[in-house]
Amino acid sequence: MRVALFVTCLNDTFFPATGIAVVRVLERLGHTVDFPTGQTCCGQMHFNAGYQPEAVGLARAFVSVFADAETVVTPSASCAAMVREHFSYLADQSGDGQLASDVAALVPRMFELTELLDRLGVEDLGASYPHRVTYHPTCHALRLLRVGPIPERLLRAVSGLELVELGGAEECCGFGGTFAVKNADTSNAILDDKLAAIARTGAEVVTALDNSCLMHIGGALSRRGASARPLHLAEILAS
Repeated sequence: MRVALFVTCLNDTFFPATGIAVVRVLERLGHTVDFPTGQTCCGQMHFNAGYQPEAVGLARAFVSVFADAETVVTPSASCAAMVREHFSYLADQSGDGQLASDVAALVPRMFELTELLDRLGVEDLGASYPHRVTYHPTCHALRLLRVGPIPERLLRAVSGLELVELGGAEECCGFGGTFAVKNADTSNAILDDKLAAIARTGAEVVTALDNSCLMHIGGALSRRGASARPLHLAEILAS
């Protein structure tokens, strides 16, 4: 199968190793990975901040870039959710019938990485990661994509990995994009609860499907001198 990688602007800028890990995982399974160089942003930040016309423009660019892709994969539950859950709304609001048609054709081919692995019937990727790990289910993964236990199944199949349950796992980490900037006090209060839960696990690594949330968590862990560190699940699966 040919898979087009949507790396996301956050990963491209701050976490390129995650995109590389996705390629390694899929190529290990025998698939061909393309990287359309015209890709930019999915428009999630603009949409969430109320800049709808700008988000429409980015959605139009996105469907154009990935129009011919057999399958599109991204290491971001929030960006996958933006495409699958909100592009159709943007197209309808714009009154652009062609965009609506293009979105409808693209949505069934858009997957977050662990969703795609599940669709392929894969659990054991031959990975080895001898560390104590806890998994934080990000809000978009949990509530919009509803990936359920798929990530945990993949982690349990990793050789040497000890998966420990995160207390209050379904609670938000407090990031929420610009929410963490505009509502810093509330965001930090939510984050404090998440950090306390991570500390109770004794985990060396906290993993998730979104580097945005891991960036938020990881920054606080670093500032506090905590021993745990963040790592995207794709990088564990590629190890």
